[in-house]
Amino acid sequence: MSERLNELSLPIGPAIPEWPGCELPPHRVLSGRYCDVMPFDAEQHAALLHRANELDIENRIWVYLAYGPFESADQYASFMRQISANGDPQFYTVIDKTSGVPGGVASYLRMDPANGVIEVGHINFAPSLQRSRAATEAMFLMMQHVFEDLGYRRYEWKCDALNARSRRAAERLGFTFEGTFRQAMVYKGRNRDSAWYSIIDSEWPGRRRRFERWLDPENFDKDGHQRSPLISAEQG
Repeated sequence: MSERLNELSLPIGPAIPEWPGCELPPHRVLSGRYCDVMPFDAEQHAALLHRANELDIENRIWVYLAYGPFESADQYASFMRQISANGDPQFYTVIDKTSGVPGGVASYLRMDPANGVIEVGHINFAPSLQRSRAATEAMFLMMQHVFEDLGYRRYEWKCDALNARSRRAAERLGFTFEGTFRQAMVYKGRNRDSAWYSIIDSEWPGRRRRFERWLDPENFDKDGHQRSPLISAEQG
């Protein structure tokens, strides 16, 4: 079929000979210097996560999610069991190694192993985890697993186009903005235009080097302040 299309002199994408596809991510622990990214377990993690989330007294972390806030740990645990029942999304709990306490969740979702495409989403970090080395490392570990262990070609990030914090986070982490899907969703009784971002496999080696430089303990002074930012001049 590819040869017949070439005979028509029409532009077509580059060939990927013997593309094997990918496998779904095994639900296992991803361990780093500052955090562990562990498979979400309602019995072990829900109550501690709910307690951490309650420190966000203005409920800002829930504004751009399609669910929450939750009145109790039991309600939160019940919802999490329900949303993850079919394995997609596949939720992980981020545990800061310094405190040993769960501080947030993230997931793989819309997993498409046949095409090598996967999304990271449902990211919800409590105040204790926000703007920390553990939070950045958790995102690095999930990317690294996708590209290096599983061989995915494309890693996606999508958010409400009005969610300025999520958009800044995507750009800081090395994602490329691809466009806005207008009127993509209705949630909590309002419209959502979705901003789409991605990293592809050919970009990963450069992104990895940036993460490794930033996460190096030598990049932080005695007060824990970064010496060099994660985002680079070439990235913008």
